[in-house]
Amino acid sequence: MTTQQIQKAELLNALHVPGTPLIVTNVWDAITAKIVSEAPGVKALATASHSVSNVRGLEDGGGLTVDEAIAAARIIIGAVDLPVSVDFEKGYAADAAGVARNVRRLIEEAGASGINLEDSIGAAKAPQYDIQTAAARVAAARTGADAAGVPLVINARVDTLAGGGEWSEAVARANAYLDAGADVIFFLGLGDEDKVKRALDEVNGRVSVIGHPGAVPLARLAELGVSRVSFGPGTLGLTLAALQRSATQLTSLGEYPDDLGFPFSL
Repeated sequence: MTTQQIQKAELLNALHVPGTPLIVTNVWDAITAKIVSEAPGVKALATASHSVSNVRGLEDGGGLTVDEAIAAARIIIGAVDLPVSVDFEKGYAADAAGVARNVRRLIEEAGASGINLEDSIGAAKAPQYDIQTAAARVAAARTGADAAGVPLVINARVDTLAGGGEWSEAVARANAYLDAGADVIFFLGLGDEDKVKRALDEVNGRVSVIGHPGAVPLARLAELGVSRVSFGPGTLGLTLAALQRSATQLTSLGEYPDDLGFPFSL
């Protein structure tokens, strides 16, 4: 593996600082990756599998094959110089050995610096793999990264609260995933400040969250000590909303939107 790949993964890890969170505006193809990478202050990128799938006419949650997922990641990573974390769903494998193989491929064939790895079994947030199986899948991802020779940043997702489960199980899973080799816990379902504080107190490592309208404000998340905030498919929704508003304005013979002249190139 190249020194540059190792350095990108190390940089991505170092950017997850409690209190100075890494803000990743999720992307889904080469042009969105390039445009976001050029925004002031952006230091790393992350993909969103929901967006990557939907722009290809596929549903999220297994709509992509592992080959398609790796190919999509390769295009995105190849378009920028920044580290890229790839939403790798459940590892596109039925067992831990398959997760290890696919994570190694993602690094070696696409150049990933990090991944999100989910603990739910299907497209919904529940049911989840039992905690031992889910932790073994995280450990397998670490094994695959070690085999590739890259200190991949594993952002292990805990779907328990989002799927209607109990707080104690969510925290137990988070800490088990950290013990298995995760670097950061992507804790879904932290819908208010008290839950964010509690997670930060009870999880034995760094915590990442998803941002959306109505969520705890970004500045407050930083004050509380969150290490990463992403937006998932929300950034695709943001883009589509702007496109639809402009289409409505143009169709009604309105003024040309200023952003119609936005310059871009690969």
